[in-house]
Amino acid sequence: FVAGVLPGLMLMGIFSTYLMFWAWRNPTQVPAADAELTWPDKLRSARHLLPIVVLIGLVIGSIYTGIATATESAALGVAGSLALSALERSLTWKSFREGLLAACRVYCMIGLILAGASFLTLAMGFIGLPREIAGFIGHLQLSPLGLLLLLMVFFIVLGCFLDGISMVVLTMAVLLPTVQAAGIDLIWFGIFVVLVVEMAQITPPVGFNLFVLQGLTGRELPYLARTALPFFGLLVLAVGFIYVFPQTVLWLPGLM
Repeated sequence: FVAGVLPGLMLMGIFSTYLMFWAWRNPTQVPAADAELTWPDKLRSARHLLPIVVLIGLVIGSIYTGIATATESAALGVAGSLALSALERSLTWKSFREGLLAACRVYCMIGLILAGASFLTLAMGFIGLPREIAGFIGHLQLSPLGLLLLLMVFFIVLGCFLDGISMVVLTMAVLLPTVQAAGIDLIWFGIFVVLVVEMAQITPPVGFNLFVLQGLTGRELPYLARTALPFFGLLVLAVGFIYVFPQTVLWLPGLM
């Protein structure tokens, strides 16, 4: 978690910069701006935002300090959100019912996608293809840079057929000894895997996140893949950045 803080901020900065550039190049496709607020209006509005910031701090802080697991902190976030909604008097039975139905639709859709992915994972695991390819990569005796480049390509291709968790589970036991032998820091490698797996989740034809977006937007898969392609390139850029500047990942853990 600590190792991912700076890379996460870096990624937010990269994505935000791209979105600003896109908005500058495509002004006609940008939604109309909200009405300009004065500073007193902004301060009055901030009082509604402050409890949410405190709640986010409690959720993340409970994980960081070890008081709660990720699941328990998620439950804390849900309970806190409901309490804040009740205090702000924005929670009505109608909005609660609509939110519950919307959540059920989204998570049933995700559940069906995961069910289909699990069948494919079982088939891939049964034939042992991911483990065999991972073992083959391990025996190539590549340099650290060559190994990382090949692993990036490997995970991107694997993401065309498997979801992220399955990719990690099926390959890490075989790859970790090779990564350790190459002298790659395992904390750094964990962040590398997260970024590469996220890249793999937007690769057609079976990119998991593409199917989720398709269910949410109703747009065709080729359109979503084309739209997500710039973000794929930005993730490649982020991987290159943490390779050139590994302290982006290792500085905060080194303080602990």
